[in-house]
Amino acid sequence: MATKLYVGNLDYSVTSDQLGEHFSQAGKVVEVNVISDRFSGRSRGFAFVEMGSEKEAQEAIKMLNDKDYQGKNLVVNEARPKRDSHF
Repeated sequence: MATKLYVGNLDYSVTSDQLGEHFSQAGKVVEVNVISDRFSGRSRGFAFVEMGSEKEAQEAIKMLNDKDYQGKNLVVNEARPKRDSHF
């Protein structure tokens, strides 16, 4: 089963394609979603990367967490389930 990872502290210029290629070192990348501001369209500096398996996700965490990528140390961990927001 695929496992979704949270990736933080991204440089604002990083694209989904670039990030997917970087994470492919650890295994199969199913989907990459760089989160952008809905008004400006600019990256918010974090993303979600879905890896092909739990094992590949753990390998990505081990290989890439707190490691330099484009001048910033990435924060990589398992994504938490989305919370309901009640406004």
